[in-house]
This record gives sequence, C-alpha cells and structure tokens, in this order.
Amino acid sequence: MVRVEFLGPIQKEALELDISNLNELAKILQADAEVSDWLESCAVALNDTLVTSLEAPLKDGDKISLLPPVCGG
Repeated sequence: MVRVEFLGPIQKEALELDISNLNELAKILQADAEVSDWLESCAVALNDTLVTSLEAPLKDGDKISLLPPVCGG
C-alpha cells in the first residue's frame, strides 16, 4: 500500500492504495471529481522527492504528495 497525500488547497483526505506506479494513480485521480481539476497544475513528490515520470515504480510504504501551485511570500 502507498499513501497519497493532497496538500495545500486540495480538500481531500489522504488515500491508501495498492498500486505499482504513478500511471495507475493518475487514472484513479482523473476519475475523482475533487482532484481531477488539479492534476494538470500539480507537482508530484514520491517520498519527498519531486518526480516527473508516471512510470516511477512504487513499493509498499511509499508516500506520494500532490503539490498544487501556491502564491505567497
């Protein structure tokens, strides 16, 4: 199982999912009305390291964070 956390203004509780790569997560989140609008603008971190490939392999205990763009100073 991996834990998916939604940071900032994304108002969604964390998910625990049994998936093997980020491509699987993308398909799940595209079907979720609460999150789908955020997907194009979010960065993704795997265990606190930014990733760019949806083929990044996942293992049990990994933490995925969706990081929406923010403004501030």
